[in-house]
Amino acid sequence: MLHLSRLRTLHVLARLGTVGAVARSLAYSPSAVSQQLAQLEKETGARLTEQMGRRLVLTDAGRLLTEHAAVLLEGVERAESDLAATRPALSGVLRVASFQSVMLSLIPPALTVLSAAHPDLQIEVHQREVEPAYEGLLAHEFDLVLGEEYPGLDEPHRPGVQREPLLEDPLLLAVPSSGPWCEPARIEDLADASWTADPETVMPGVWVRNHLRRLGLEPRVRFETIDLLLQAHLVRSGHAVAILPGLVAREHLGPARLLELAGAPRRRLHTAVRSGRRDHPATRALRTALAEAAATLASAVPPNLS
Repeated sequence: MLHLSRLRTLHVLARLGTVGAVARSLAYSPSAVSQQLAQLEKETGARLTEQMGRRLVLTDAGRLLTEHAAVLLEGVERAESDLAATRPALSGVLRVASFQSVMLSLIPPALTVLSAAHPDLQIEVHQREVEPAYEGLLAHEFDLVLGEEYPGLDEPHRPGVQREPLLEDPLLLAVPSSGPWCEPARIEDLADASWTADPETVMPGVWVRNHLRRLGLEPRVRFETIDLLLQAHLVRSGHAVAILPGLVAREHLGPARLLELAGAPRRRLHTAVRSGRRDHPATRALRTALAEAAATLASAVPPNLS
């Protein structure tokens, strides 16, 4: 008889490729992972993996069994979701991975909604960037991920993941309330300004630089940080200009000015879950609470910058 835990180990190996990575993902020791795979080969009577350099590569039989494992694992989660729907109240722990701007603006009001409607449901929130968040989701470390896409930089489709749109968030130019950069008539007026932005190694940093270059401006990024609150503070204190998501800019800029960029670019926020958990009552409850929180955040559009 095939054991589900061993099938899960093979499924994670197909995604990560090394025993060490599987061990870290499943919180096993490397020797335990090797033992699980060896036992699975005994149970099936087939060679499932072969060594290729430092990686374990699936054989044809291994790939075939992995396809069945994905279906079985999703089916188990669907069964768990159906059983949860028969209970009179939601309970347990729902683990969420999110990034800073959503944790600041959407998570707190969503938690307020959930605590009133489902007091026995506990939410754990972990700050992660996109790739670690999705790795954790597929490894069952998280149950739901909040993700983002910037114009022209779409996130790849990940097998076994179901996504749902949440909010379109305007990307706004933030300038100090006084000083040489406070009243730009056009983007070219900020050619000599000091900019703060995310590093080029992450999607927001790539998008900001590409967008400004398309507008004919090469930004002088003097303050590089993924901390959006620090970016907002640098603008607020007159040391930099920035392009910030509306969720952060409208609440944390104080007297600094906001201007809408040409073309009114927006980032798209979404929630993502494993396909087998899309109908879990806790998943639906959190998605509903996040949608309610997002609906309260609409505000007036700032002046346009040509």
